[in-house]
Amino acid sequence: MNRIQTRTIQIGDVIIGGGNKIAIQSMTNTKTENIEATVNQILELEQAGCDIIRVAVPTMEAALAIKTIKQQIHIPLVADIHFDYRLALASIDNGADKIRINPGNIGSIERLGKVVDACKAKNVPIRVGVNSGSLEKEILAKYGHPTAEALVESALNQCRAIEDLGYDQLVVSIKSSDVIKSIEAYRLITREIDYPLHLGITESGTAWAGTIKSAVGLGAMLAEGFGDTIRVSLTDKPIEEIKVGKQILKALGYENQGIEIISCPTCGRTDIDLIAIANEVEKRCADLDLNIKVAVMGCIVNGPGEAREADIGLAGGKGVGIIFKKGVIIKKVKEEELVEALMTEIMTTNKVINP
Repeated sequence: MNRIQTRTIQIGDVIIGGGNKIAIQSMTNTKTENIEATVNQILELEQAGCDIIRVAVPTMEAALAIKTIKQQIHIPLVADIHFDYRLALASIDNGADKIRINPGNIGSIERLGKVVDACKAKNVPIRVGVNSGSLEKEILAKYGHPTAEALVESALNQCRAIEDLGYDQLVVSIKSSDVIKSIEAYRLITREIDYPLHLGITESGTAWAGTIKSAVGLGAMLAEGFGDTIRVSLTDKPIEEIKVGKQILKALGYENQGIEIISCPTCGRTDIDLIAIANEVEKRCADLDLNIKVAVMGCIVNGPGEAREADIGLAGGKGVGIIFKKGVIIKKVKEEELVEALMTEIMTTNKVINP
């Protein structure tokens, strides 16, 4: 899949843009001032595959907490700033690897200049974050409502304001809860800038609805070749955002770590409790860092053939099932032993595929 080429930006020890790996982000939902809770959540997200973490900085206490938090985590930290430029300055001074601001609400050009100067001094990138709920009054008056064109104009204006201050270490995001509008906006802005793009569908919803919305929106944009870092926004635990983000990237061939599980939707030929088995296999495989494809199929007759591309899989019959590799049956086992037999073969198979 061809990706639109963007310039490279370094965030801590993570480089985005320029064809580098698409970084997965999330945002903590703890009070940043609660250092212990924030660190614990970030460490959990690291283990799940989070590449960059963002924290809210609504108070000076939160900004000052960044220094201690940074000492205990292993991924770049982004400070999310609104309205008060002094919070940006304090966050930078305390070790933030990137700041996220909306220059339109940070105050006067003099205040923006102070933030830019602080970023220059420590080579801290700025994410220019525009969303449909925070457009400038004059742009809303011009377009009537937050159109894709309005979002892009706002983002370009804000990029130019920072460029005019002599800084170009920028990442750009244009977010809307409207999937089509988001796609259109990113299409438009890729014609105007070569900054790395942060993709996301803002306020996408609960785990179920938000996953679908994000998969459609991010999937469409990534399939068109743009996007250097993503955040799946869910009204759920942040770790769920990482899981969904990894699956979106895996579905498009951008992520090759972790087991890919394929399973059939069941039909009248299914004689085993395939739903329970598939869920159990998914749960057992969730923390295995193996690069293989595993199939969970409901029919012995068609299962192995339909899942021939899988490295290994199982298929169920009436009280009995089979384990197969690359479509070839290797053993028959009782239904209640299927999952254990599959897990044993998964570990053996990985040693062969990835010696």
